[in-house]
Amino acid sequence: MSSSNQKLSVLEKVGYSLGDLAANLVFQTLVTWISYYYLNIFGLKPEHASMLTLIVGLVAAFAFNPVMGAVADRTKSRWGRFRPWILWTAVPLGVVSLLAFKTPAFSYQGKVIYAVITYALLLLLYAANNLPYSALSGVITGDMKERNSIGAYRFVAVMFAQFFVQVFMYNFIIKAGGGDSVEAKAIGISKVMTVLAIIGTVMLVICFLTTKERVIPKPEQRSSLKEDLADLFKNRPWIIMLVVTTLVFITLAMKGGSYVYYFENYVDKTELSNFLAPFKKFLPTFESDTALGLGVFNGGGILVGLVGIMLSQKFANKYGKRNVFMTSLFISTLFIDFFYFFPPKSIGVIFGAQVLHGFFYGISTPILWTMIADVADYSEWKNNRRATAIIFSAMMVGLKAGLSIGSSLVSWILGTYDYVANSTIGQTDRAIRGTKMLVSIYPAIPFLIAVGLLFFYKINKKMEVQIESDLKERRK
Repeated sequence: MSSSNQKLSVLEKVGYSLGDLAANLVFQTLVTWISYYYLNIFGLKPEHASMLTLIVGLVAAFAFNPVMGAVADRTKSRWGRFRPWILWTAVPLGVVSLLAFKTPAFSYQGKVIYAVITYALLLLLYAANNLPYSALSGVITGDMKERNSIGAYRFVAVMFAQFFVQVFMYNFIIKAGGGDSVEAKAIGISKVMTVLAIIGTVMLVICFLTTKERVIPKPEQRSSLKEDLADLFKNRPWIIMLVVTTLVFITLAMKGGSYVYYFENYVDKTELSNFLAPFKKFLPTFESDTALGLGVFNGGGILVGLVGIMLSQKFANKYGKRNVFMTSLFISTLFIDFFYFFPPKSIGVIFGAQVLHGFFYGISTPILWTMIADVADYSEWKNNRRATAIIFSAMMVGLKAGLSIGSSLVSWILGTYDYVANSTIGQTDRAIRGTKMLVSIYPAIPFLIAVGLLFFYKINKKMEVQIESDLKERRK
């Protein structure tokens, strides 16, 4: 491998981070709203919404992503291997993300077909954009401290996207549509997604223009797809990170997609209104206590999560990524479990637990992605061949599979607990109990399994230093 100066300017770090800000305007919408959109706005039955998100999502995860990884690794252009894909997919991704949240006046069968097609196209284009974008972090620099730094920049941007989607989007949907009826919400989400699509497209173009690929394979490096795949399945850290990523995003999709049901059906409305009284003075534009409560709840966790992200690089440099990731993930899981025990009137405790969960999860957030770049280095170190994008396909396969399984579980579990969308007489005790389980016990399980798997991930601090030193010497 050849490489030039490995230090990055602030401009390039910010420019790179805008790519994830753009992608997460789409991704965070899927994590937080796709189940609610298909059930409560688009009008699908729980079983159909569950099967749609599961089957289409798993096909996207296990078909689109490995193919995209192989194609990106073999792309040759004057802009590099990965940057061109960020540019080529910017406009199509924006257009399809808008179409996926349109509610056409079709028959029920027509709606199902429309949802399958647009959801599949959205996941395909997201893979074609975000997998090369993620792989770019593995070749933008070979310096692991610089990678930790761009990881922190990147996930501050992710948190901004998450903050908008989880704090303001529900309220904006109601305001843009002119009410909280099903028809008004359909109009509102379409208007909001139009604006997000335009902003996201511009940010992806800026990302392309401000970044550079520095870790470049030697011209004599040759490997077939068969060799790359063989390297993958002999790479135990890659296998572990594939499973860990899947488990993490199952949890994120489950709890993220369930909070709106938790606030609509479980949290005591009178106590919530009293708790929110100070916030209403500063946030008078929110249309309802549910919208404001959901916004403040998510916003508190995200803002404190930013503090965790800013501390993440310091901890990772000192103690190693694996140890910090494992510890912070475990502690954050405890605060998810605690939600099972909170009564509906304990509003202050509910919000406090979310803030503490957000802080500890924030520490783990950028580390997950930089660990994949380390796995790419590990593969090169072991095999003397670099296949960055196909290594990063682990992250994208895990992300898509986790999103699909988690979103599908939200719809399926709600149906199992007899939830009725847009019910005018309220939900049964059984349905309300299901919403409580969906933000506590069920999402905690994948996180705990992921923590256990990380005990078998062998790239610790000592090995990180050794790999970085050896590869720098080879690249000379």
